[in-house]
Amino acid sequence: MGNQVFTIFQKVRLALYKVEMKTRPSILRTLPSPDTIQAVAPSLPDHLAIEEPLEIRLEYWANNEPQRKSVSITMRSPGNDAELATGFLFTEGIISGWDDIKQVRPCGPPVDGHDFQNIVRVELLPTVDVKTDSMDRNFYTTSSCGICGKTSLEALKVNNHYGNDIRSLPISPIHRDMLLRLPDRMRAHQQLFQETGGSHASALFDSEGNLLCLREDVGRHNALDKVIGWALSQRCLPLHKHMVLVSGRASFELMQKASMGGIPLLASVGAPSTLALQVAQDLNMTLVGFLNQKRFTIYHDPGRIRDR
Repeated sequence: MGNQVFTIFQKVRLALYKVEMKTRPSILRTLPSPDTIQAVAPSLPDHLAIEEPLEIRLEYWANNEPQRKSVSITMRSPGNDAELATGFLFTEGIISGWDDIKQVRPCGPPVDGHDFQNIVRVELLPTVDVKTDSMDRNFYTTSSCGICGKTSLEALKVNNHYGNDIRSLPISPIHRDMLLRLPDRMRAHQQLFQETGGSHASALFDSEGNLLCLREDVGRHNALDKVIGWALSQRCLPLHKHMVLVSGRASFELMQKASMGGIPLLASVGAPSTLALQVAQDLNMTLVGFLNQKRFTIYHDPGRIRDR
C-alpha cells in the first residue's frame, strides 16, 4: 500500500518547471513572473520552494527474520533527508537513539533534473527491539499539518522519557532580552525563506542564545524533525539545556517533537494551539508565543525566563 501511495505522489508532484537556479538547485525552482492585475514593476523571475514526497523505509529484525516496512510518506523540502528520517523515527518513538541505527541511505531513482532521491532507507541493528506499536498510526503526513490524534497524545505520556524528565529539571532561567534577540538570529539564517517566502524554520539554541542548528522545510514539523535528527547524529540528546524557536504557530505536533528531544522551552513567532498548551502543562514545558524583537507572551511556566 505504501509503495502504491508513493507512486501516486510521484505522478502528481509539483515538478512542472525546469530549474534555472545556479545555486541550491535541490530546493528552489525558478518560474516566469506570474501575471498580476496591476503591474507595478518589470517582470522578474519568481522562486518557489520545492515540495516533494519522501518515503521513509525501515529495515529491522523481528523473530530472527529481517523485516521491511514503509513507515511514512511526508511532503518535504529536499535536503537533510537523513536527518528528517531519523528525527521522525525518534520523535515518533520507533527508535530510542542513534545507537539503534546501522546505516541510513537514500535509494530509488533520482528525481528528474535533480540531485536527490525521494526514498530514505533506515536500517537498524539486529539487536534493536522495534516498538511496532508506534507504527500503528497513519503515517502519511502533509507539509502543513503533520500528524495528530488521540493515539499520539496518549503515547506522549508513556513513551517520552526525555520529556517526562523535564518536570524535574532544575530551573536555570534565561534573560528575557536574550530571548527577544532570537527571532533576528533565526531570520538571518533562513536563506530558503528569504528567497521564496515559502518555508518554515526550526532553530536550536543553547542556554546562552548561541544558534546550534537551523533547518528549513515547507513543513514546520519536518524542520523540527531535521533539527532533532541532527542532534541525534551528534549524540547530544537529551537537549535539557537548550531551547527551540519555530516559525509560524506552536502546534501539538511541534510540542510533542520538542518534548521527545527533552527541550524544556519552545518559542514560536505565532500563537500556540490548545493542545500545544496542554502538552506544556502536562510536561511543565515553557511555552512562548508571539515572540518578536519587542515582546512575547508566556503561556506556561514563566520560571525559566527572568527579567533581570
